[in-house]
Amino acid sequence: MLNPEPVVTPDHIPKELIQEFPLVMGAFTDENPFTRIVPEACEGPDAIYASNALPVGMGGAWLFRRQEDMKLIYNDTEHFTNKGFTPYAKVVGESWELVPAEQDPPQHTFYRLLLAPMFSPKAINALEKNIRQIAIDCIATFKDNSECDFVKEFTSRYPIAVVLNLLALPIERLEEFLQWEALLLQAATIEDMQDGVRKVTGYLREVIKERQANPGEDLISFAINAEVNGKKMTDDELLGYAFNFFIGGLDTVTANLGNFFRHFAEDQDNQRILREDPSKIRIAIEELLRVFGPVTTVRVCSKETTIAGVTLKPGDAVWMCTTTANRDADTYDEPHAVKLDRNPMHVSFASGPHHCLGVRLARLEFRVAMEEVFKAIPQFRLKQGAKISSSLGPVIQPMSLPITWA
Repeated sequence: MLNPEPVVTPDHIPKELIQEFPLVMGAFTDENPFTRIVPEACEGPDAIYASNALPVGMGGAWLFRRQEDMKLIYNDTEHFTNKGFTPYAKVVGESWELVPAEQDPPQHTFYRLLLAPMFSPKAINALEKNIRQIAIDCIATFKDNSECDFVKEFTSRYPIAVVLNLLALPIERLEEFLQWEALLLQAATIEDMQDGVRKVTGYLREVIKERQANPGEDLISFAINAEVNGKKMTDDELLGYAFNFFIGGLDTVTANLGNFFRHFAEDQDNQRILREDPSKIRIAIEELLRVFGPVTTVRVCSKETTIAGVTLKPGDAVWMCTTTANRDADTYDEPHAVKLDRNPMHVSFASGPHHCLGVRLARLEFRVAMEEVFKAIPQFRLKQGAKISSSLGPVIQPMSLPITWA
């Protein structure tokens, strides 16, 4: 575990609300986390203080199980801040922040306005042909076999190849980038995380320096040439911007696809429904995003406030677990059931000012992946006797997915 040492809990936290929570960084399981662990994590008081939530030295965090409370926090920029919600700069003694993820209004608004055209429906639709070809090329490496490790051969490669293409980073270094991802997102020790941060920041600083001298048509060059509120980005802002896109491309889509396709491998009926009628994929994606929401982020209280009957004080962290919020029994009928035609609203991409900028790109990647996989290989299932380890936080995902087909 990343946080094996006890942490000091602030005096204002009611002792009866202090609990350990299963969906935290450094935790793994050999069972499907969405079968038992996630439903059990949804049970209990509306608010708890998860003593084991954050990396060592950063303390615990509040967790609110009701989606209504989560949305309130997402939208409340008076009492909550995004600044410093990731540990990456802190663990190496630096002060840069992810751009725009760790920014508050009005600075966050300036960056959203700058980047919005890059992620508009028109801009994302224009990427579909290229993204589809990336998916086809990935599938071609295993489609003529009768089995594969779907995580290793598809979900960890396809979305990363898409982002590397947008950032104009070398696809031939993909294996190295995957190793860095593991250090950042599944760190067993603080030293592992520090190593990962130093590797990524060292590399990105070199890339930024090279693009400053030789700009291209990629997202990093775009930031170098852009002005935000009449000013060029500083070196720290450029690093935070590049780091944000780099890590964003390495985890969320990969995790979602791993969880989706594990479900299809285990639920033959759901797989068959979408194979027989691909027009249902778009709506099905929303239910899959809800029921297998994998991501937890952090907000920090900046001004005392009360939510769900508990008082939060400045400095208190909040563990924003979309996994439990998306299975809130007050919001959804049969919250743990997969209903492909439910077409729910959900918080898998957060809500409010920080609603994920890349949501259209992610949905396109999900749809293309399902369409092309279902076309290329016949009905598949988990390989008999397969042992699958899954991370439990801050991103829930299988580390492998051995599947087989006739």
